Amino acid sequence: MEMFSQFVAMTNDFLWSYLIIAMLIIVGLWFTLRSGFAQFRHIGEMVRLLGEGMGKKSGISSFQAFCISTASRVGVGNIAGVAMAIALGGPGAVFWMWLIALIGGASAFVEATLAQIYKVKDGDTFRGGPAYYMEKGLGQRWMGVLFAVLITLCFGLVFNSVQSNTITVAFESTYGLDRSVLGIGLVIFLGIIIFGGVKRIARASELMVPFMAIAYLLMALYVTVTNLSVIPDVLKQIVLGAFGLEQVVGGGIGAAMMQGIKRGLFSNEAGMGSAPNAAATATVSHPVKQGFIQALGVFVDTLLICTATATVVLVSGAYTDANLSGIEIASKGLGAELGIWAQHFLAFAVLLFAFTSMVGNYYYGETNIEFIKRSKGWLFTYRLAVLGMVMWGAVSKVQIVWDLADLFMALMAIINLVAILLLGKVAMNALKHYNEQRKAGKNPEFTADSLPGLTGVEAWDSSQNRQSKAG
Repeated sequence: MEMFSQFVAMTNDFLWSYLIIAMLIIVGLWFTLRSGFAQFRHIGEMVRLLGEGMGKKSGISSFQAFCISTASRVGVGNIAGVAMAIALGGPGAVFWMWLIALIGGASAFVEATLAQIYKVKDGDTFRGGPAYYMEKGLGQRWMGVLFAVLITLCFGLVFNSVQSNTITVAFESTYGLDRSVLGIGLVIFLGIIIFGGVKRIARASELMVPFMAIAYLLMALYVTVTNLSVIPDVLKQIVLGAFGLEQVVGGGIGAAMMQGIKRGLFSNEAGMGSAPNAAATATVSHPVKQGFIQALGVFVDTLLICTATATVVLVSGAYTDANLSGIEIASKGLGAELGIWAQHFLAFAVLLFAFTSMVGNYYYGETNIEFIKRSKGWLFTYRLAVLGMVMWGAVSKVQIVWDLADLFMALMAIINLVAILLLGKVAMNALKHYNEQRKAGKNPEFTADSLPGLTGVEAWDSSQNRQSKAG
């Protein structure tokens, strides 16, 4: 096990030091320029679209799909991951988290739009994601299968063990509770939800995600307001640390950049290919609508929630204690600023954040299992494996779990970034088609023949079929 752990750590160092960071920045900048800075110009449209379709009685609404992806995004990466990034890379890591979110919004827009275009029908709902657009858009089923295997292992199994690990560590350190007992409880409650299907998953996410995000943001906002006098100094630390202009914990620009981008991606998932699996479930009139909504999700995750954690950690100075791990740093920071009650609040916030992430992570695996082979036996086996990994993560050591998560995340990102680069023109044409209709004062609608030369589309009617149905 020790040799395996060392191999995983060395592989991670190589991938994250060079290949992944370069690909994320280059692809994000490319789509930012190609789209005319769409993730910034259309902020108002993103917010407007978020509420579209709420209260629908059939299918999955835009808001529910947003909540499924946010449930997966907003997890321990927003608390423990951010605290760990600052501890290892210094305050400058926060700058690189911001940067990867700002340019990553364009990558998130492209991958979610593609997921909508190439989604497939599944009863009265839809399925889709990178595996589907790799097969239908690129004609490379082998690539889709490889991605499907990786995301199933990464999110359904490894990431869910990360979430359960953080929950049990938080409750053990705060209340002295037995981690195995907590693990059994998590297995029971997660099993109730995941055996209920995608609609139960969407409903659970819709109920829990807004509550947990607002409560955590309000607490961090209070810390910020009560420490306004030191905020300029905190911002100075972030900017100077980002470029190695002053000594930071972990040393220099390399550590700050690596930790910031790694944890930023772990949290907001822009370009990694996970959120498109949720984006594809939505019933919308045009693929670009969900592309905008998923880009907004990147900003909510990193610019709001991750920044909230960073503010608490930096204001308190808790990250300088080398004896503390990620979640313990955040807990100490909140305790120092708000009192002992805040540590209790954080323990339950971690529980809610991590549990909703488990729900979203599970679904990503499910939809990709369905892509590989539609089989009740496979799906049942996968569900048991998910619950088993949740139990394993609850009682295992932290580092090997995080190292495995980083490795699978890197491999997923490489494959997905290559795919969206090859299919980027389709998403750009869809954006142009959407903008033309908006300028004409219409509610944008999309059909299978809306874009010249588009093939592999199953879930969208042609304009002729839509007219015949209307007639």
